[in-house]
Amino acid sequence: MKESIEILSVSLLNQNRQMVKTLKRLATRLGIEFGWHYLLDLIWVVRHLDQISNKRILDAGAGIGILQWYLVGEGADVISVDRMCRANLPLHFRIHYPVQGMRKSDLKPSLKSILTETGQNKRRVWKVFRTIWDLLKAGIPKKSSGRLLLYNQDLQNLADIRDNSIDTIVSISAIEHNHRDHMGGVVSELMRTLKPGGKLLATINAAKERDWYHQPSQGWCLCEESLREIFNLSNQAPANFNQYDDLFSSLCQCSELRRNLAKFYGRSGDNGMPWGVWEPQYIPVGVLKVKD
Repeated sequence: MKESIEILSVSLLNQNRQMVKTLKRLATRLGIEFGWHYLLDLIWVVRHLDQISNKRILDAGAGIGILQWYLVGEGADVISVDRMCRANLPLHFRIHYPVQGMRKSDLKPSLKSILTETGQNKRRVWKVFRTIWDLLKAGIPKKSSGRLLLYNQDLQNLADIRDNSIDTIVSISAIEHNHRDHMGGVVSELMRTLKPGGKLLATINAAKERDWYHQPSQGWCLCEESLREIFNLSNQAPANFNQYDDLFSSLCQCSELRRNLAKFYGRSGDNGMPWGVWEPQYIPVGVLKVKD
C-alpha cells in the first residue's frame, strides 16, 4: 500500500456517479449541506477504504458532517472527534443511528438535549415537534448495525483513545484549521491511535508553491513540501502537484459543484466561498498515510 499526495480532480464526480447520488440522498435525508468541495473529498476518502463494516474508524474533525453517518450506516463503529461540543446532538440523528458519548459530558440524554435547545430559543420548539411528527409519520427507521461514539475533544490530545486501537482514520477538511505549528503534532497524535498497517485518509486545502492562510474559512492552504513534513512522508511518496494549474482550472469551471453550492455560503463572508460567489481560491488535496 503506497502513501501518496493527490490534488483532487473533478473527474471523481463522473467516475463515482453512484456514490455521488448516495451521498446526496443521505444529505437530504439528514438535512446536511455540503461544503463547496466536500463531494470531492468524500468520494476520495470512501474509494480508498478497503472495508467499512465491523471496522473501528475515527473521524477526525467530524462536526456533524455526513461521512460519519455514512460509515455508521455501512456497519462501522465510528469515533467522532471534534473540539466543537455536540452534547446537544439533534434528535433526528439519534433516531436514525445508535449514538453514545465517550464520556458522560459528550452527549446529553435526548430529552435533556431537547429541553436545552428549546430553552435557548423558543422559536425552536415548533421545529423540534415538527421533526418528531415527521418521523412518526414516516415510521421510525431501523437503526444501523454500526454505532457512533461522540468525543468532544481537541485533536492534539486524544487521551481517551488507546494506542494502536483504530483500524482507519478519516478526516475531511479539518487539519488545516489548526495552528500551522501544531499540525504535525495533530498528525502524530492521530497516528498513535492507529493500528500498524492502518491508513490515515485526510483531505486538506492545497497551495501551489507556499503556505498561505485563507482568512474567510480560517484554514491553511499547504504546499507539497509542507504536506510531506506534516505527515512525515518521504520524497518517494507520489504527488501530482505538477498538475496543479490544470486541476484548479477544471475545478473553477465545474458547473456541478457551482450549481450545488450550499445556501449557507450566501449568508456570510466568513466561509470558504464568501457571500456565495463561486470563486474558488484553493483546491482540496488528499493525503494517504500508512502506519508502519
